[in-house]
Amino acid sequence: MALFPAFAGVAEAPDGGRKELDWLSNPSFCVGAITSLSRQSQEATAAPVSEGSPLTRSPLKSEPSDESDTNRKPRETSRKKKKEKKKKRKLLRHKKTKRKRGSSGSSGSESDTDSAKDRPSRSVRDSKRESEKQNQGNNAAADTGRHCVWLEDIQPLTGETFRMDKKPDPANWEYKSLYRGDVARYKRKGDSCLGLNPKKQCLSWEGTSTEKRRSRKHVERYFTKKSVGLMNVDGLAVSRQPGAPSSELLSFIPVKGVDDAAPPATSWLNPLGIYDQATTQWLQGQGPSGQESRPPDSQPDREGALLKARVEEFNRKVRENPRDTELWMAFVAFQDEVMRRPGLYTMEEGEPETRKRSLRLVLEKKLAILERAMESNPSSVDLRLAKLKLCTEFWEPTTLLKEWQKLVFLHPNNTALWQKYLLFCQSQFSTFSVSKIQSLYGKCLSTLSAVRDGSIVSHPELPGTEEAMFALFLQQCHFLRQAGHTEKAVSLFQAMVDFTFFKPDSVKGLPTKGQVEFFEPFWDSGEPRAGEKGARGWRAWMHQQERGGWVAVGPDDDDEEPEDEDQEIRDKTLPRWQIWLAAERSRDHRHWQPWRPDKARKQTEEDCEDPERQVVFDDLGQSLIRLSSPDLQFQLIAAFLQFLGVPSGFRAPASCLYLAMDENSIFDNELYDEKPLTLPDLSCSGVGCVGRMEPLGGRRWPGGPSREGEEFIRNVFHLVLPLFAGRERSQLCVSWLRYEITKVIWCLHTKNKKRLKSQGKNCRKLAKNLLKEPDNRNSFCLWQQYALLEWLLGNTEDARKVFDAALGTAGSRGLEDPELCELGLLYGALEAELSPPVGGAAPARAVHVLTGLTERGPYGPCTGQVSAVHVLKARKAYEHALQDCLGERRGPDPGPRDRFSRLVSLAKCFMLFQYLTVGVHAAARVYEQVAAELRGPVSAEGAGLEGALEAVTLMHTSLLRFHGRVAAHPLAPLREALSEALRLYPGNQLLWRAYVQIQSKSHSASRTRRFFHAITRSTKLLEPWLFAIEAESMRKRLVDAVQRVDGREVHATLPETGLTHRIRALFESAVRSDHGSQCPLLWRMYLSFLVSLGNKERSKGVFYKALQNCPWAKALYLDAVEYFPDEMQEVVDLMTEKELRVRLPLEELELLLE
Repeated sequence: MALFPAFAGVAEAPDGGRKELDWLSNPSFCVGAITSLSRQSQEATAAPVSEGSPLTRSPLKSEPSDESDTNRKPRETSRKKKKEKKKKRKLLRHKKTKRKRGSSGSSGSESDTDSAKDRPSRSVRDSKRESEKQNQGNNAAADTGRHCVWLEDIQPLTGETFRMDKKPDPANWEYKSLYRGDVARYKRKGDSCLGLNPKKQCLSWEGTSTEKRRSRKHVERYFTKKSVGLMNVDGLAVSRQPGAPSSELLSFIPVKGVDDAAPPATSWLNPLGIYDQATTQWLQGQGPSGQESRPPDSQPDREGALLKARVEEFNRKVRENPRDTELWMAFVAFQDEVMRRPGLYTMEEGEPETRKRSLRLVLEKKLAILERAMESNPSSVDLRLAKLKLCTEFWEPTTLLKEWQKLVFLHPNNTALWQKYLLFCQSQFSTFSVSKIQSLYGKCLSTLSAVRDGSIVSHPELPGTEEAMFALFLQQCHFLRQAGHTEKAVSLFQAMVDFTFFKPDSVKGLPTKGQVEFFEPFWDSGEPRAGEKGARGWRAWMHQQERGGWVAVGPDDDDEEPEDEDQEIRDKTLPRWQIWLAAERSRDHRHWQPWRPDKARKQTEEDCEDPERQVVFDDLGQSLIRLSSPDLQFQLIAAFLQFLGVPSGFRAPASCLYLAMDENSIFDNELYDEKPLTLPDLSCSGVGCVGRMEPLGGRRWPGGPSREGEEFIRNVFHLVLPLFAGRERSQLCVSWLRYEITKVIWCLHTKNKKRLKSQGKNCRKLAKNLLKEPDNRNSFCLWQQYALLEWLLGNTEDARKVFDAALGTAGSRGLEDPELCELGLLYGALEAELSPPVGGAAPARAVHVLTGLTERGPYGPCTGQVSAVHVLKARKAYEHALQDCLGERRGPDPGPRDRFSRLVSLAKCFMLFQYLTVGVHAAARVYEQVAAELRGPVSAEGAGLEGALEAVTLMHTSLLRFHGRVAAHPLAPLREALSEALRLYPGNQLLWRAYVQIQSKSHSASRTRRFFHAITRSTKLLEPWLFAIEAESMRKRLVDAVQRVDGREVHATLPETGLTHRIRALFESAVRSDHGSQCPLLWRMYLSFLVSLGNKERSKGVFYKALQNCPWAKALYLDAVEYFPDEMQEVVDLMTEKELRVRLPLEELELLLE
């Protein structure tokens, strides 16, 4: 027979031309093999009985006798025929009843089910009885069944004599017969019964109900595992059929699928027409051609071919350039794309794709590539870091820690490696403790200092080491602040101020370790430090020690007694956890300074009630570093002031920014939205300051530090102001004044008139004292802040006099001075907000101020409307000045140092001038001109250009927002401007606030979601994730809000329940990112959101997951006490175990409550 069944009846050709196909025939198989095999199997089953084997099934069967064989043959044959006919009728009737029972939905009685259970045993007995009749020599078996035979008369039988039936049939007792025809049968139609009222009466059947038999298959929803697996399967590619265009209107678009090929024609090779072309060619002994091996219309095959080509290209490149580490890293990243595509590494057709998509397979493949890369590049740090990141999924934490230690030991001069190592140790919950991490920071900074000093000869200093060491120092300070050890963080800054600015000349030539050894006696001497009253510095103390010590100074009589601390617990009826939280946050607010014994009061170290408030030199000695750059020295002071809560404009380095973010102040936009042109940005970028451990949804504007804290900040300013001159000194004075103005804005926001009056008086006094200093008399920045203070206090005329006086002292500098441009810009913006342009009429005072900046003569107060000639001259002056600034950037000479600040100030003044005189479109054209010039080829000063363009963009969006508030204007231009700006600067929080506020007014969220999705995919920053979550949260609050109609409360009728799942998905995606996993603010927001939903179990899971990534954040523990009051004891014990600062132990709380 042929190998294919279609050739079963085809005769072979007589010619010898088909000898080449003889290998297709199967001589070991014939056509009648099936029937012969079945007949042989039947004979084989009957063979043991015919051979005379004893019957072991029935005890009444005996051996056949040979006496009556001849007499019984006629009767046996007739009886045999009758039994066969009777059996055929019985089988036929059995099949009919079985078919009826299978088709009907009702069930029979209990006896019917019991008889159905016995059918298999009866069929077995019938088949055995039939096989016995077919065998020769068993004719006497039927005869013995008609006579009574005793068991003792039969010869002993081998094997089993009796068979026990362990499944009894109840019909044997009920009907007294084994004959199935005597058993009554019936079929129940439905569950009802005749004679019963179906509305009032019912009957419960003990048998199987019809509803269970009629139950349909459960429909699978789209979110089940089976449906999700079906959706993950790649679909078949279809394409439109090429053909001539038809004039007839079709109701569908014809497409060509994979299975739409025409059926093959019949031939002598394919007589039934069931073989495809490939099988027909194989029958002919031919193979498919290269072009026909893969169909050209198969999209997955094309993608697989492209991926295979890219893999081959990567292999070729790494083989040719094995030293290119970036190429190896790109090859590792490419594996994610390879594993997402189906069918490239499939071993055989039909293999499940889940094997290729498994995470472990991807990690193993990446690890193999990295090991090959490290063989060619044994000294590459990036490859080793990538390997350690991958091995996090495989290795134990102790093994990972040993590998990290080896890597740091081999590369002690690599600052990026140190930063990642510290972050790894800081985020390991199982091995985390505050003292251990603090010692690691000290070891890191001391090792890098030794590298800078040249003490480690084997490893030279790398470029940018000093800046990286300063960033690591700030990271350590914020780590201590977030862990609750604010005293140690403040002491670090105090020591660094003395170690940097008041270093004696005799120790400047020593290495850092030697300088630290000389600094220790000063620290332990008990002399006032930076921020304390009477501080003179390390240098003055050394000189005085050489002369014989300090002169004793008597105590100040004006010193006030410290605040009474007995009022920590004001209401003892509150729950225990609320009392503890209030007292803990109160002590955090007041006790952030290190405790020092007061010599005037004859205090000693034993008088300190809390020993943790004392900071010894061993806690900070290793973390002291040398800062030789003047820019870094000024950044140290700015960072210290920002750490204390003073808005100095310092922004934390990118390496530690998200680690330090723990407050949701980045979403504060209430005051900024009211006056987008004039109110300065007073937020702290989400980074908290000392003495502030407020809950996440609590008060966002600080009420200011305690009285001791205010004095500490004033002492710091008095100490550091003489250290700088020029612009740096002016910036410090502006920071001090802005800090006082912040308190005024807070009083205005809370409408506290009594405190506003006193605060305004103190702030005005400070401004006048600063302006009286000779170095500050010509500082336009200070004049600008003083005028703004008067304007905020409601003294508009006094503020105008201050502005006019400052502009009058400028002379003919005009547009040449950027500080003067900023002063005029603020003056014009305040006047524009006071009397906005309505109906095309521009405010006269604002136009007069901006026009006066362009005039060469002395400035005079406004007397009325500005003439059109002056406006035209001013516009030409602005255009020429702007062209000159842009031309300086294009020229070979880079120009002065402050050219970028001058360009920004000039562009902002010109934009406001064009807005007031022409319109918003004219201002937009100025912005487009400046942006087109600054977005040209990147120069060596790319950072300055980026900052300048970002400031001009922010001014453009502020103008659009202001115009939308004072006039009817579509939101599309503002939305497009914000979208374009955020694509360029995804880390600007002011732009994100404006964008979220504008998009919250839209009823459709699809555009916003698409934009956030695109930004989060294109950048690694965390701000897009945070503001995407805030936008969805605002929409959820809007949907859940209560609407009031005619005095009645009407809840939202169409709640968007999908918002909850969307926000949760955004949180999960954000915490999986590189920066989000170690951001305390993100985890606090996630925990607060889940608690608001009411799911405490899931919230606890997220809390412990947050501790696995941020075990140092004390704010997380305090939130857990607030959200889960029953777990307070466990949370406080966990804080104590990890050495976080607990200022009020629970034992002390019990004593206070008693």
